[in-house]
Amino acid sequence: MSYVEVPGAKVPIRMWADPASVEDVAMRQLRNVSTLPWIKGLAVMPDVHFGKGATVGSVIAMHGAVCPAAVGVDIGCGMSAVKTSLTANDLPGDLSRLRSKIEQAIPVGRGMHDTTLVDPGKLHGFPVAGWDDFWSRFDGIAEAVRFRQERATKQMGTLGSGNHFIEFCLDEAGSVWLMLHSGSRNIGKELADFHIGQAQKLPHNQDLVDRDLAVFIADTPQMAAYRNDLFWAQEYAKYNRSIMMGLFQDVVRKEFRKARVTFEPVISCHHNYVSEERYDGMDLLVTRKGAIRAGSGEFGIIPGSMGTGSYIVKGLGNAKSFNSASHGAGRRMSRNAAKRRFSTQDLEDQTRGVECRKDSGVVDEIPAAYKPIEQVIDQQRDLVEVVAKLKQVVCVKG
Repeated sequence: MSYVEVPGAKVPIRMWADPASVEDVAMRQLRNVSTLPWIKGLAVMPDVHFGKGATVGSVIAMHGAVCPAAVGVDIGCGMSAVKTSLTANDLPGDLSRLRSKIEQAIPVGRGMHDTTLVDPGKLHGFPVAGWDDFWSRFDGIAEAVRFRQERATKQMGTLGSGNHFIEFCLDEAGSVWLMLHSGSRNIGKELADFHIGQAQKLPHNQDLVDRDLAVFIADTPQMAAYRNDLFWAQEYAKYNRSIMMGLFQDVVRKEFRKARVTFEPVISCHHNYVSEERYDGMDLLVTRKGAIRAGSGEFGIIPGSMGTGSYIVKGLGNAKSFNSASHGAGRRMSRNAAKRRFSTQDLEDQTRGVECRKDSGVVDEIPAAYKPIEQVIDQQRDLVEVVAKLKQVVCVKG
């Protein structure tokens, strides 16, 4: 589908979703965002749903301002995927060992690595280009979170919980892919929460329709501090995924030693971040909260739930969406609602054929709590083209 335009206060709301299917609280948030004095455009992805201040699944372009809550509290959260030389025929009949080996190599949930940086330029045994320069900038981030340095280092290369995952997937030709989803861990959340609180105190934000939409204004000390911390956290998230993918590939090499596995270049994309971009001759700060960049020819990853599948896509460069696409299937009910409605038996039924957790701790991630991924893809055919459809056979959750 192409977009539907809904009237907004200062800009139209371009929706790649059926407005009638969007929850009332989410529509209210979209209208609230359209009232911001600095807004120049608002695009809504088909996975849109209620979030803090701004909906998940929204792309907000502003001139001279940025809203921390429109980025999301998991700054830099995103996806990485890589195609391997393995095929379905190489996989063992019992996949539980693979899941166990991944969980041993990559801490999940609140888990951390036992050690921090050991050798200059290496993290957990893997060379990391630019790591020393990146980490030296830690002393320049918000003082309120600097005491978290050791934990932030130990959490580098860890998964987290919630909707984060690590997967073995098969494409339609039977090739094996490795995929993972994570962000900037707790340090990113603490930076986001800190700056949202700082923005809410500023005089120019006192009359906003929603205090969670508080912004920083260009050429102010507060904006400079936020941009510094924001871009650092986005890099943290990128390094985090890179390290996890290295650890993941190491597990695969060891488990399939005889196959001499090779890997194609890694595809990686943020879906909670800010980017400086230019549209119609104007420099804008574009926030994608639950959205990926989908410039012409750019590869992206749009995952479904833990029992359905995911898509590798290539952007079509649609300027009406600010070169964006959805970040996933999107929730259609809250975590608490999913826990009330579904049982572990439901989870087992909906993840049949997938080696994964099937206990009460992940019922809130049950596939039925998410929108159908095929529908979400179909609603953005003018934003991306499908390169590969993947189905998971192993899913690691925190």
